[in-house]
Amino acid sequence: MYLESRLGFLRASQNPDGGWGYFSGKESWLEPTSYAMLALRQGGEPEPALDKAWKLIRSWQLDDGSFRPSGKVKEGTWVTAQAVMLAGIRGVNDASVRHSVDWLLRVVGAEHNMWTRTGSFLHLIKARLDVSHEGWPWMDGNATWIEPTAHTLMALKKVVGQYRTPEVERRVRDGEDLVLSRRCTDGGWNYGTPNMLYVDLPSFPETTGLALLGLAGRKQQEFAGALDLAERFRADTKSSLGKAWLQIALRCHGRDVAGPAEGGFASSDVMLASLQALGHPQGNYRLFGAERQI
Repeated sequence: MYLESRLGFLRASQNPDGGWGYFSGKESWLEPTSYAMLALRQGGEPEPALDKAWKLIRSWQLDDGSFRPSGKVKEGTWVTAQAVMLAGIRGVNDASVRHSVDWLLRVVGAEHNMWTRTGSFLHLIKARLDVSHEGWPWMDGNATWIEPTAHTLMALKKVVGQYRTPEVERRVRDGEDLVLSRRCTDGGWNYGTPNMLYVDLPSFPETTGLALLGLAGRKQQEFAGALDLAERFRADTKSSLGKAWLQIALRCHGRDVAGPAEGGFASSDVMLASLQALGHPQGNYRLFGAERQI
């Protein structure tokens, strides 16, 4: 009932243009559309509804290879990673996808520049922050954050087999190193930096789940204790979204997570329904995992 209610809600919430909004009945955006597509994917079977969604997403690609988050936004953003991840899962390997991969490889966090690195070396930055790694921002020209970095890592790991070049592998390894360097002292991750003004900052459920997904395929000894913390977060958090991300991450790392309590879905939140369906024991959570260790 739990899984079926969410998948049924997603099928009924698809917009006429093929996409999904953040809430049922709202205009289509790439982010909720990508999660709904992953949740509803059957694998190997013809899926006209998802083909229609994929066609809509591809119409949002810009000339530089990036993707707009919706038809009304002009600039390309981090959602390019979600489009690349979908392409990898769908087995699409054409020039337009390679153009998007090139865009992801070109984009780096704004703090990875000579001035910031020099300031860090001279201890002029009042934070415990390793700026030697590039990472990814929400938008080109902005600073690095954990969430877009994790999404881009997941995407590049899906296509590394088709784009096995030193640069792809280097950026994946460097992005993973950035995530590890941004780990908070409590063992998890927050949105950006673990320390500011020399004060340790706490981690959060959602970002801990996403960071762990970005590290899928990496040896678990390198982030020892993080999965135990994720299990505690999952048990204690009141955030449904955080719980959903943690369920997906824990399953992808091989943890035997108890299934959620059965029940219907009484919300109009498309992202939440998608992620809850994905994190179910019979859901498509494996789609977030790394194809293989780099």
